[in-house]
Amino acid sequence: MSNLHRFVLSIAAASIVLAPLSAQAGTMAGTGRPVSDITKDVVSFFGFGGDQANNPTDPQPVIERPQIPLKTELALREIAPVMVADVAPPRLPAAAAAPSVETPLHRLFCVEYARIRSGFNIMGDAKQWWTHAAQNIYARLSHPVEEAVMVFSGSKRLKRGHVAVVTEIVSPRQVIVDQANWQNRGEIDHATPVMDVSPDNDWSQVRVWDMRSNGFGTHIYAISGFIAKGLTTAARD
Repeated sequence: MSNLHRFVLSIAAASIVLAPLSAQAGTMAGTGRPVSDITKDVVSFFGFGGDQANNPTDPQPVIERPQIPLKTELALREIAPVMVADVAPPRLPAAAAAPSVETPLHRLFCVEYARIRSGFNIMGDAKQWWTHAAQNIYARLSHPVEEAVMVFSGSKRLKRGHVAVVTEIVSPRQVIVDQANWQNRGEIDHATPVMDVSPDNDWSQVRVWDMRSNGFGTHIYAISGFIAKGLTTAARD
């Protein structure tokens, strides 16, 4: 085949390939898009466009979701501050502190610890505090009050008696006390429950919480009364 024949066939093949593209270009031009955009679309489709940084590697189309406007009023109501006056403070349960034992630097007796905690100037054995309180014009009560000293009467089990400081009134039948040497180890027992078991609820007989069994002890102890803090007896005429 001569060179002239090859040239003619090349022109004819080029016309066949470019004819559809020219028709599509004319159609797109009729819609207002420039013909150059078609070239960019074809080049970008094969992934070798000029802006490679913006070409996603995932062949799936990226769907742009419409932006949903925030509901300003709802958001403001959700984050609106709550006034303290509108909410009642939570009520703490009685005797929130669990019973615990503290080991002091030196051995403490019950009277020594009660004297430090109460500030009472009362000497002698624990069982004598009830009598000495009247002599020192401290008030003596038959029912417990906070910060009062509970006086255990002397008995076979408590030969010298015992004293404990009332820290909380739980109910008409139960109080919480702090005390020393109840377990005869010179320790300090904090938040110890004491229950009134007297028939008339006059706090003449009590049971004391036992740390080892984690419950009230079985022994019943006689109580002389309570020496009140910050109160005095009536003045003598």
